[in-house]
Amino acid sequence: MGDGATAGKIALVRRRRYGGEVGLPKGKARRDEDLRTAALREVKEETGYDAEIVGHAGTTRYVVGSRPKAVSYFRMRLRGPAAPTAVDPEEIDRVEWVTPREALALLTHAEDRRLVAGVFGLPTEERA
Repeated sequence: MGDGATAGKIALVRRRRYGGEVGLPKGKARRDEDLRTAALREVKEETGYDAEIVGHAGTTRYVVGSRPKAVSYFRMRLRGPAAPTAVDPEEIDRVEWVTPREALALLTHAEDRRLVAGVFGLPTEERA
């Protein structure tokens, strides 16, 4: 969640690598990282923001090919302004700050919409 101009909003990323997919910041943990450390690193790499974890948001599960995947998400608070060059331009097209309700209309994947709806107590409407 943001502070000041971003208060009450969440960060979404438009991923260039996946055809303009709109999602929550995420990535894979490195061998030497726990999930919390990986989440903070990925948020910094994808959005440019330093953050601190304030709680667990939930876990989404889906299948890629024939492999099951689980992604843990955390609620975070900004620790300062964004570094203007921190976003990975090969993967991330841009970062958008939106309200949770706006996020439900923008997120590409249903599991992300369900997660946001659950965290913020919003109804979900499945879309095609």
